[in-house]
This record gives sequence, C-alpha cells and structure tokens, in this order.
Amino acid sequence: QVQLVESGGGLVQPGGSLRLSCAASGSIVSINAMGWYRQVPGKQRELVATITSIGSTNYADSVKGRFTISRDNAKNTVYLQMNSLKPEDTAVYYCNAGVLVSSGSYYYWGQGTQVTVSS
Repeated sequence: QVQLVESGGGLVQPGGSLRLSCAASGSIVSINAMGWYRQVPGKQRELVATITSIGSTNYADSVKGRFTISRDNAKNTVYLQMNSLKPEDTAVYYCNAGVLVSSGSYYYWGQGTQVTVSS
C-alpha cells in the first residue's frame, strides 16, 4: 500500500507564492515520474507539471516561468513552488506518482489540497 500526502495549500493574494509538498510512503521499491495536476469544479483534471526520476521536467504552458517542480528522491517527496499566482490558478491540486511496488508498477494519487488565489 502506498500513500501520497499533500500539504501547503491555502489562500493567497494575486502575485503571491505558495509551496506545495507531496510525500510518498508505504511499500515503495522505487518511484518513477511524479507530478502535479489541478482541477476546478466542472472541468477535467489538467496537468500542471511533471518530473522524472532523473529530474527532467515538463510544464503546462499556463504555468511556465511561474511554477517550479522539484523532488527529493531520498525523501520520496515532490514539491511545487508557485510564484506570481493568478486567480485562474485557483483549484484543487493533486499529486501523482508512478510507483514500483513488489507486485508491479502503479499510479497513485494524493487526496488533493486546495489553492485559492483571491484578494
């Protein structure tokens, strides 16, 4: 069993910053790609950023230059530094990870953390 636990969401004013964290725990052999997605009510979940086990990154066009994804492999943790936040960044942010366990490779999701950008 693998758990992903997110933290760091909250309310921030436009132009502000937040840092999200997601820690994976459980019967983990190794973790491949990790990523952040977000979802607003009535819309599909969308990719924000991903990072491979060796640090290659990919970003949605809407967050390039403002968000930075990073990871600490020793801690099985992925981070999302969000700067210059805009009201349209308001969403529930979900962590995702491709995890190798003894029975095979699976994708896991966190429970989500709310980010609200508002004055």
